[in-house]
Amino acid sequence: MSPARRAARKTPPRKNPPREAASRTSAGQAPAASRAGEPRRCWLVKSNPGSYSIADLERDGRTAWDGVRNYQARNILRDEMQPGDPVLYYHSSVEPMAIVGRARVAGPARPDASAFDRADDHYDPDSDPADPRWFERDLVHVETFAVPLDRRLLTAERALADMLLLQRGSRLSVQPVTPRQYEAVLALSARAARTARTTRA
Repeated sequence: MSPARRAARKTPPRKNPPREAASRTSAGQAPAASRAGEPRRCWLVKSNPGSYSIADLERDGRTAWDGVRNYQARNILRDEMQPGDPVLYYHSSVEPMAIVGRARVAGPARPDASAFDRADDHYDPDSDPADPRWFERDLVHVETFAVPLDRRLLTAERALADMLLLQRGSRLSVQPVTPRQYEAVLALSARAARTARTTRA
């Protein structure tokens, strides 16, 4: 998410986008099913919270996920994500780095307008509006986790041992998550929230 673009953008009126039925999902809930009855594909996106945090997404309700300048991540965003797909939201480039909530893909891919904006940090002079190189999609807020799931918690979870996020050298800002991993993250979030409530009590 481009800081320059965010700073210049007026706060949009709240449209109360549709959200999943429960903001605190029960442990182990499966991702929404596709039309064919198969589990939807699941994803994880990374954002520097100094640029655009889960709190910003919760406030706005919906945002354009722009500024992606890696071809592999671009291909996922443009070709593989589908409306309704569940997304994990990860705070990167900060300590502690953590999965901090959930979003949902909303709407089709479209050319990334920040690539054509000379004032934007992600301006690309080689991206032609007639033949765009970069794309964006809208994400809507679903849930902000009560307890951020930092890498210490994630790496201790056996079900997440093969999660791409936790592999050495994994830098993709948009990456796949298996349905099993997605469910394991939800279960871990529910346990962490229960532990935090017990500790406070």
